Parts: sequence; C-alpha cells; structure tokens
Amino acid sequence: MSYIKAGQDTNGTDVKLHYTDQGSGNPIVLIHGWPATYEMWEYQLAELPKHGNRVVAYTRRGFGNSTKTWDGNDYDTFADDLNAVLTELDLQNVTLVGFSMGGGEVARYMSKYNGARVSKVAFVSAVTPFLLKTDDNPDGAPKENFDKMVEGINKDRFDFLATFGKQFFGVGVVSHPVSQPTLDWMQSICQLASPRATEQCVYAFAATDFRQDLATIKVPTLVIHGGDDSTVPAKVSGERMTQYVPHAQYVEYAGAPHGLFITEKDRLNRDLAAFAAGSTVEGTADRY
Repeated sequence: MSYIKAGQDTNGTDVKLHYTDQGSGNPIVLIHGWPATYEMWEYQLAELPKHGNRVVAYTRRGFGNSTKTWDGNDYDTFADDLNAVLTELDLQNVTLVGFSMGGGEVARYMSKYNGARVSKVAFVSAVTPFLLKTDDNPDGAPKENFDKMVEGINKDRFDFLATFGKQFFGVGVVSHPVSQPTLDWMQSICQLASPRATEQCVYAFAATDFRQDLATIKVPTLVIHGGDDSTVPAKVSGERMTQYVPHAQYVEYAGAPHGLFITEKDRLNRDLAAFAAGSTVEGTADRY
C-alpha cells in the first residue's frame, strides 16, 4: 500500500493517508465522500487515466486504510491533509474533484491555500455551500436531521450504513439502479471507517459554512448534481452554487441519485475528462 504522511496527531503519531496514483499527464485529484474511501472511485480510476490524465485518489484520515485519528475531523485539518497530498506528490495544474463531503475539502483548500497548484475544480453531489438550516440559511436542513443520523450510527452503525446505502444510490421498491453486490461492496468499504470519524464528520459536513470559501474560487468550476439526490438535495446544494461561484457551470443529471459516480458513471467520466481537458461539458442548467 502507498501512503502519504500528513503531519502528526495530538499524541505525536504520524498520520498516513492511503492513496493510489494512476496514469500520466495533467493530474486529477479525486476526493471521496462520507463514509467511504478512495476505492469508491473505481470506475473513474479505471477510465480517466485513459484520457491522458494522471489520476490520484486518497482516503481521508479516519476512514479506510488511512490513520484513524481521534481528533482532527474538521475541514481545516482536511484541507491541510489535501495540501500534504499535493505537496508530497508535487502536483501542478491540478483538477480537484470533490464528491459530497469531499466538496468541502475543495472549497476550504481553495480558500486556505489560495488555490495553489490548482487550475480547475469540480463539485460532484457536493455538500457545499452550506447544509445546516440557520437564520441566514433558511433553505438548509434542520440540525435534528443530522442528530438522527448520529443516533443511528451510535445505535447500530452497520444497519445504518445498509439503509443509508440504499438511499445513496436511489434504491427503492421498484427502483434498482445498482445491484445488491454493489450495495454490499459499498457497505464493506464504509465499514472500515472508525466510528469516531463516522460520527464527527456528520457534524463537520453539516455545520461547516463554505460560502466565504467558495467566493475565493477564481478558476474554472464545474458543478454536477443529481436531480433526484435525496441525500444532498440539489435545491440545497448544487442549484445554489452559482450564487457563490458566479462563473461556475452547473450541470444537473436528471433523475440521478447521490451516488452518480456509479449510476451515471459513463456520463460522469466523460464530463470530468472533458472538463479536465478544457473542453465543453454538455448539459448546462441555468440555476440562480
């Protein structure tokens, strides 16, 4: 296994991030969602290097085979970890792609590190700009929704993950966009996360306000969201992104659920490859 050192935890133990590095060319860095690992990008890692890209994906601290830290489950730390990846591998002209929770890393990194090394950013099913309902964010979700998630995790994390996985991919009584083996595979990688990180990251992606971070982004920006995303609804997230990144292109995948990196893998791969190459991404939806 390959690891990148990302500082030390509060006990002085090295924090190591598990990663993979495929292909050659201008780099695309893939940041996974909660509570998965970089392995969720299986179909992107298999396809994007075929288009002249060097594709790097890493697993967030607390998840998968990366170091399980007790503290540091916050976006400032996650941005520092992303910086460690870009610096250690000396990546330049990077296209950053953040899925769901990973969109927060993209936003915070661009703000905290002034977009160093990055030429383009993409937000896929992302939690940005701000999920929590507050007085100045009335379209967000109430805190009780996230409290119930944590309650479910603490009661029976494995049962929670099974139920969450079905919602994640839009599986219902008559809707089966992914197979049972795919659901089982996704649950298996999510189970590798530490319970602490699984819980703490709920509040990290729920309560972190990325609106000021987004305002600092000046590079080409692509926003992709599923129209039927019930995990992170487009009206709360994707549709609002152009308010904070006016030059962003918003593309909505009609009928797609949250986990579109599998259900819409061919279209997503095509769009990410085109975006990274500076080509046109079809299907712009004007949402302001």
